[in-house]
Amino acid sequence: MRRLAAIFGCAGPRLTADETAFYRDAQPWGFILFKRNVETPDQVRALTSALRETVGDPNAPVLIDQEGGRVQRLGPPHWSRYPPGRAYGQLTEGDPLMRREIARLGARLIARDLAAVGINVDCAPVLDVPEPGAHDIIGDRAYGETWAEVALLGRAAAEGLIAGGVLPIVKHIPGHGRSRTDSHESLPVVEAPREALAARDFAPFKVCSDLPMAMSAHVVYAALDPRNPATASRRVIREVVRGEIGFDGLLITDDLSMKALRGDFAGRARRALAAGCDVVLHCNGSMAEMTAVAEGARPLAGAAARRAGAALGRIATAPEPFDAEAGRARFAAAFDGRWAA
Repeated sequence: MRRLAAIFGCAGPRLTADETAFYRDAQPWGFILFKRNVETPDQVRALTSALRETVGDPNAPVLIDQEGGRVQRLGPPHWSRYPPGRAYGQLTEGDPLMRREIARLGARLIARDLAAVGINVDCAPVLDVPEPGAHDIIGDRAYGETWAEVALLGRAAAEGLIAGGVLPIVKHIPGHGRSRTDSHESLPVVEAPREALAARDFAPFKVCSDLPMAMSAHVVYAALDPRNPATASRRVIREVVRGEIGFDGLLITDDLSMKALRGDFAGRARRALAAGCDVVLHCNGSMAEMTAVAEGARPLAGAAARRAGAALGRIATAPEPFDAEAGRARFAAAFDGRWAA
């Protein structure tokens, strides 16, 4: 059976009978976890195993948002606290190589945490470049104030995840940093001219265009497509994401349940896939919404299936050798003991 071009969440820390039956029937490409799904390491391991059993694939993607800072689904007392992206950019001034080293190390530590409980995809790093006066939805999640800082540290974080056997998803392509509203609540409209977007917003994604996966932005770029957010814009995806940026990896939507999008859930899925997204993402675990998304989605095939296979092919057979104790000590020292306790 071909897999559905969809990723679904679940409602709690254990699968219900209805969820198990739905996933077995729908055969989604992957799954995503949130804090509501997390209790202990043993419980998360059991849940990731149970999710994969429903689709008969021991390597099925299981995603999580584990950036650090305010976006961290695994946390104390069972997992370490990690800093937000901006903290890496604020390390020793005049020593970008040291900041790069620590950003990679932080991601390598996160990858070790995730891989140990069966999670093989992290929705990170954030490659958005924040603009002064923009909404704080990005804020300190960004590695810096310039595209060069964001590109340097974002790539380092992606490399750290890959070294630990976890795939990164860069987000939110082609850039969410100018948004004046939170796309969880309403549809942001960016009025900047295309030249300004290319010079700042698109730049980190160009630097990281070879990475395996990216997440779309629920943002309207008036200079590109004044009617549709990037997620549902064929022009933005073809001309910018695939064209100007040159990204040929797997393109996943941001969460379809966010209020930035309009219409019923089947329609949201259909529009995103028709625009050129490869896989749709639905996060909140609502059975009614997931059923509708499944109706609007389609089997993973053609170029999307190729990209999905290529992305999973980036997971190494074994992680890079790593002295976790020494790594944690180095990381803690870089932040004067404030993080990764």
